[in-house]
Formats: sequence, C-alpha cells, structure tokens
Amino acid sequence: MDLSKLSLVELRDLQQQIPAELKRREVQEKADALNELRAFAKSRGFSLDELVGKESAKVKAPSAGSKVKVKYRHPQNAELEWTGRGRKPKWVEAWLADGASLDALLV
Repeated sequence: MDLSKLSLVELRDLQQQIPAELKRREVQEKADALNELRAFAKSRGFSLDELVGKESAKVKAPSAGSKVKVKYRHPQNAELEWTGRGRKPKWVEAWLADGASLDALLV
C-alpha cells in the first residue's frame, strides 16, 4: 500500500481504523490458536483443561486482599510483623523511639 498517495483526511481515517482492526484480528488469532490447541489435545485423548488446568488459561491478577509478604519482624516476638506498608505499628514506633534501627527488623 502506497501511503504517499493518500490525502491527509484519508490517512487520519486509516489511523482511526487501525486500532479496531488490530484488536479484532488479535481476538481472532487467539481464538484460532485456542481451537488448534483443543484439537491437538483431543487428538491425544485429553481435554485442554486436563493438560493445563482451568485456571491457567486465564491470566491471574493479584486478587483483592491478597497477603503481602512480611518485610519486618520483631526479634523477640515473631508474632509482631509488618509489611512496611501503611502506618507503622506501635511496636515499630517504640523500637525506633528506643534508638534502634529499622534495618535490624528486616526479615
């Protein structure tokens, strides 16, 4: 396609059409690939879900309320933990008030 022969209006119109066409083709390509994988699995005597599991076909996003890894822990009382997010717990405030370093609490 020779773009140099298109007018400015035609180029802008084409530019607006491209994202929608890209999305449509991407969806179609994914569907075709999924159907090919299902046919391949079936030819081997399996379903696609049996091979990859139902959940692995979806992109897993972090769920709301998922547990954040602990970053700080009290050296004498392992039940006192803090992820480093949000407000400092009172035990961390007391630790720092005593002149100790936050680095000493790192897990």
